[in-house]
Amino acid sequence: MKEKGVPTVDLSQYVNGTAEQKAAFVHDLAKAFHEVGFVAVANHGVPKALVEGFFQASKAFFALPTDLKQRYELSGLAGQRGYTSFGKEHAKQSQVADLKEFFQIGQEVEANHPRKIDYPDNPTVNEVPEFVELGKQLYRAFEQAGNHLLEAIALHLNLDKDYFRTRIKDGNSILRAIHYPPITQEPASAIRAEQHEDINLITLLVGASAGGLELLNSEGKWVAVVPEADEFVINVGDMLQRLTNNYLKSTTHRVVNPPREEWHLPRLSIPFFLHPVSEMDLTCLPSCVTSDQPVQYPPITAGEYLDERLREIGLKK
Repeated sequence: MKEKGVPTVDLSQYVNGTAEQKAAFVHDLAKAFHEVGFVAVANHGVPKALVEGFFQASKAFFALPTDLKQRYELSGLAGQRGYTSFGKEHAKQSQVADLKEFFQIGQEVEANHPRKIDYPDNPTVNEVPEFVELGKQLYRAFEQAGNHLLEAIALHLNLDKDYFRTRIKDGNSILRAIHYPPITQEPASAIRAEQHEDINLITLLVGASAGGLELLNSEGKWVAVVPEADEFVINVGDMLQRLTNNYLKSTTHRVVNPPREEWHLPRLSIPFFLHPVSEMDLTCLPSCVTSDQPVQYPPITAGEYLDERLREIGLKK
């Protein structure tokens, strides 16, 4: 059996299992989030055909000429909808841009919804019309899986079962298709994605088309994350770490360049960054504050924190 680098849980045991199976899932998920910050999830309920369809549509989009792709680069949205060209985003501690381009699909609500002003429509890609349409379907499937995972975490934290559900309904989540093009020359210093932590509550990642994902473990060593073909990788983001006063761990991770003999291979990955509504209060939960672990963070809302981080990574001026 290959070494995955992370523990594995089976979401179907929580969704459809007995009381004992549900309790075991809650325990195992929380243990993974507390000790590692990452977990592989089997039987997550997202249709394989939908994932594969979106992968193929993403490949078709990124294969378009650069000038066509740049038509979908929307000014004033900090990359939160549409295309972001190669070399724009960097890790917050780095000024060297990551070796990637990406396309983001955001939350959509009805025209009369009170949040409509916060959620502009996603652009339609005329050359690959199924790209955004499949993305919207995958977005909803990810939202559902994420709801189950955060419900389990709420139970572990002795919160109301719907604590997160009510805060992520119509939230600011983002589905991102990332394309790491073939490497054609010796990179100056950048790798495909420099070490970083995610901003959001949790990230759900569909297995990438090539390896390279690594996490920094508690011993300070980089460990490859290698899920099975149909598993998702889930990791804790900074918002959940902040809310739990560092009890749940937002682990540093990166995407390294492949061996030189594989430089010609592109890499495509599909993360879903699960965000709450902007007004969610990220003040540390009282149950996570003790004399041994005093409050680590000042109060802030999710919207304020997101704005701060988008500036740090170069997407917002």
